[in-house]
Amino acid sequence: MSKVQETIDVDVPVSTAYNQWTQFEDFPLFMDGVEEITQIDDRHNHWKTKIAGVSREFDTEIVDQVPDDHVSWRTTTGEVKQTGMVSFQPIDAHHTRVVMSMDFQPEGLAEKAADMMNMLDRQVKGDLKRFKHFIEKRGTETGSYREHL
Repeated sequence: MSKVQETIDVDVPVSTAYNQWTQFEDFPLFMDGVEEITQIDDRHNHWKTKIAGVSREFDTEIVDQVPDDHVSWRTTTGEVKQTGMVSFQPIDAHHTRVVMSMDFQPEGLAEKAADMMNMLDRQVKGDLKRFKHFIEKRGTETGSYREHL
């Protein structure tokens, strides 16, 4: 397994950052390579991605979710094997630190080579920068999900 951890500070309150992150179907708006996410129910999502010309479909399950604190997940089906967590730490009333941590198993020669070149680290860093731009430009979330799992 390989590990990625990236951090970014966003200029919105913790509830705004958390609420936007729980709008999984909006991920293609700021995540490069994510073509579509279908939310099946409160805990399950189906992903379609295309990264470096490789298309993948897989399902994820939210395994733990605490409003304004964190969301953690794991893949349940498909070729992608990963677990991860994104946490939201209030810096002050109007700023939030977002920390993304992922463990993943590269499959195939291309993914193993990309892993050795730290491409996923750069991908996650870029996604967090695009999330920052997206949420700061909007100033408010597109929706929210507040249920405890």
